[in-house]
Amino acid sequence: MNDQSAVQDYLKRNMCWGCGRNKYGLQIKSYIVGEESVCVWQPKAYHMAGPKHILNGGIIATIVDCHSICTAIADAYRREGRELGSEPFIWYVTASLSVNYLLPTPIDEPVTLRARVKEAKGRKSVVSCLLLSKEKRRVTAEVIAVRVSPEEWYGRRVN
Repeated sequence: MNDQSAVQDYLKRNMCWGCGRNKYGLQIKSYIVGEESVCVWQPKAYHMAGPKHILNGGIIATIVDCHSICTAIADAYRREGRELGSEPFIWYVTASLSVNYLLPTPIDEPVTLRARVKEAKGRKSVVSCLLLSKEKRRVTAEVIAVRVSPEEWYGRRVN
Protein backbone atom coordinates (compact mmCIF):
# COMPACT_ATOMS: atom_id res chain seq x y z
CA MET A 1 0.00 0.00 0.00
CA ASN A 2 1.29 3.46 -0.87
CA ASP A 3 1.49 5.45 2.36
CA GLN A 4 1.51 8.69 0.34
CA SER A 5 -2.07 8.31 -0.89
CA ALA A 6 -5.12 8.70 1.32
CA VAL A 7 -7.41 5.72 1.81
CA GLN A 8 -10.29 7.83 0.49
CA ASP A 9 -8.47 8.35 -2.83
CA TYR A 10 -8.99 4.64 -3.56
CA LEU A 11 -12.71 4.65 -2.73
CA LYS A 12 -13.99 5.99 -6.04
CA ARG A 13 -17.71 5.48 -5.38
CA ASN A 14 -17.66 7.11 -1.95
CA MET A 15 -19.75 10.30 -1.87
CA CYS A 16 -19.94 10.50 1.94
CA TRP A 17 -20.34 13.98 3.44
CA GLY A 18 -17.53 13.32 5.90
CA CYS A 19 -14.92 11.44 3.89
CA GLY A 20 -16.07 11.17 0.30
CA ARG A 21 -15.94 13.07 -2.95
CA ASN A 22 -18.76 15.34 -1.82
CA LYS A 23 -17.96 18.95 -2.70
CA TYR A 24 -20.13 20.16 0.21
CA GLY A 25 -18.54 17.80 2.73
CA LEU A 26 -15.64 17.70 5.16
CA GLN A 27 -13.40 15.65 2.84
CA ILE A 28 -11.14 14.20 5.52
CA LYS A 29 -8.12 12.18 4.38
CA SER A 30 -6.80 9.12 6.23
CA TYR A 31 -3.25 7.86 5.75
CA ILE A 32 -1.85 4.50 6.80
CA VAL A 33 1.21 4.92 9.01
CA GLY A 34 2.50 1.61 10.29
CA GLU A 35 -0.20 -0.15 12.30
CA GLU A 36 -2.52 2.86 12.51
CA SER A 37 -4.21 5.41 10.33
CA VAL A 38 -3.72 9.13 10.79
CA CYS A 39 -5.87 12.06 9.70
CA VAL A 40 -4.99 15.72 10.22
CA TRP A 41 -7.96 17.98 9.52
CA GLN A 42 -8.48 21.72 9.93
CA PRO A 43 -11.96 22.77 11.09
CA LYS A 44 -13.56 25.85 9.56
CA ALA A 45 -15.09 28.65 11.64
CA TYR A 46 -18.61 27.50 10.68
CA HIS A 47 -17.99 24.08 12.30
CA MET A 48 -18.42 25.74 15.70
CA ALA A 49 -20.42 24.51 18.66
CA GLY A 50 -22.37 27.02 20.80
CA PRO A 51 -19.18 28.89 21.70
CA LYS A 52 -17.44 30.12 18.54
CA HIS A 53 -14.03 28.81 19.62
CA ILE A 54 -15.12 25.17 20.17
CA LEU A 55 -15.58 22.46 17.50
CA ASN A 56 -19.11 21.05 17.27
CA GLY A 57 -19.53 17.58 18.78
CA GLY A 58 -21.50 16.30 15.81
CA ILE A 59 -18.68 17.24 13.46
CA ILE A 60 -16.27 15.42 15.79
CA ALA A 61 -18.47 12.30 15.74
CA THR A 62 -18.60 12.44 11.94
CA ILE A 63 -14.85 12.66 11.40
CA VAL A 64 -14.20 9.94 14.00
CA ASP A 65 -16.77 7.69 12.31
CA CYS A 66 -15.45 8.27 8.79
CA HIS A 67 -11.79 7.91 9.77
CA SER A 68 -12.56 4.69 11.64
CA ILE A 69 -14.55 3.17 8.77
CA CYS A 70 -11.75 3.97 6.31
CA THR A 71 -9.32 2.36 8.77
CA ALA A 72 -11.43 -0.82 8.81
CA ILE A 73 -11.56 -0.88 5.00
CA ALA A 74 -7.78 -0.43 4.65
CA ASP A 75 -7.16 -3.10 7.28
CA ALA A 76 -9.40 -5.60 5.47
CA TYR A 77 -7.49 -5.08 2.24
CA ARG A 78 -4.22 -5.56 4.14
CA ARG A 79 -5.43 -8.76 5.84
CA GLU A 80 -6.45 -10.15 2.45
CA GLY A 81 -3.08 -9.22 0.95
CA ARG A 82 -4.72 -7.00 -1.66
CA GLU A 83 -4.04 -3.55 -3.03
CA LEU A 84 -6.31 -0.89 -1.57
CA GLY A 85 -9.23 -0.24 -3.92
CA SER A 86 -8.76 -3.44 -5.95
CA GLU A 87 -11.85 -5.35 -7.04
CA PRO A 88 -13.95 -6.85 -5.67
CA PHE A 89 -14.34 -3.73 -3.56
CA ILE A 90 -14.37 -3.97 0.21
CA TRP A 91 -16.85 -1.78 2.07
CA TYR A 92 -17.71 -1.32 5.75
CA VAL A 93 -20.54 0.54 7.47
CA THR A 94 -21.02 1.71 11.03
CA ALA A 95 -22.86 -0.65 13.36
CA SER A 96 -21.99 1.27 16.52
CA LEU A 97 -20.24 4.53 17.39
CA SER A 98 -19.26 5.35 20.97
CA VAL A 99 -17.68 8.76 21.50
CA ASN A 100 -16.23 10.00 24.79
CA TYR A 101 -15.70 13.76 24.88
CA LEU A 102 -12.86 14.36 27.36
CA LEU A 103 -12.12 18.04 26.75
CA PRO A 104 -13.53 20.76 24.49
CA THR A 105 -11.80 20.79 21.09
CA PRO A 106 -10.57 24.19 19.93
CA ILE A 107 -11.67 25.16 16.43
CA ASP A 108 -8.63 27.28 15.54
CA GLU A 109 -6.11 24.41 15.36
CA PRO A 110 -5.94 21.25 13.25
CA VAL A 111 -7.18 18.06 14.88
CA THR A 112 -5.31 14.78 14.57
CA LEU A 113 -7.14 11.47 14.54
CA ARG A 114 -5.30 8.21 15.20
CA ALA A 115 -7.16 4.94 14.69
CA ARG A 116 -6.31 1.25 14.76
CA VAL A 117 -8.21 -1.98 14.41
CA LYS A 118 -8.36 -3.66 17.82
CA GLU A 119 -10.17 -6.77 16.63
CA ALA A 120 -11.23 -8.20 13.29
CA LYS A 121 -13.40 -11.29 13.21
CA GLY A 122 -15.69 -12.36 10.40
CA ARG A 123 -17.52 -9.34 8.99
CA LYS A 124 -16.92 -7.24 12.13
CA SER A 125 -14.00 -4.97 12.99
CA VAL A 126 -13.62 -3.00 16.22
CA VAL A 127 -11.72 0.24 15.70
CA SER A 128 -10.40 2.53 18.44
CA CYS A 129 -9.88 6.19 17.61
CA LEU A 130 -8.24 9.07 19.44
CA LEU A 131 -8.69 12.76 18.59
CA LEU A 132 -5.95 15.16 19.65
CA SER A 133 -5.70 18.92 19.44
CA LYS A 134 -2.97 21.15 20.82
CA GLU A 135 -1.21 17.94 21.93
CA LYS A 136 -4.08 17.00 24.28
CA ARG A 137 -6.43 14.02 24.15
CA ARG A 138 -9.85 15.53 23.44
CA VAL A 139 -11.89 12.49 22.38
CA THR A 140 -11.66 8.72 22.57
CA ALA A 141 -13.99 6.56 20.52
CA GLU A 142 -14.79 3.05 19.47
CA VAL A 143 -16.48 2.09 16.23
CA ILE A 144 -17.90 -1.31 15.38
CA ALA A 145 -17.63 -1.59 11.61
CA VAL A 146 -19.43 -4.30 9.63
CA ARG A 147 -18.45 -5.44 6.15
CA VAL A 148 -21.22 -5.24 3.56
CA SER A 149 -21.49 -5.92 -0.15
CA PRO A 150 -20.75 -2.64 -1.96
CA GLU A 151 -23.21 -3.60 -4.69
CA GLU A 152 -25.95 -4.05 -2.13
CA TRP A 153 -24.98 -0.88 -0.24
CA TYR A 154 -24.67 1.41 -3.27
CA GLY A 155 -27.47 -0.22 -5.25
CA ARG A 156 -30.07 0.07 -2.51
CA ARG A 157 -32.82 2.67 -2.86
CA VAL A 158 -33.90 4.38 0.29
CA ASN A 159 -37.52 5.56 0.35
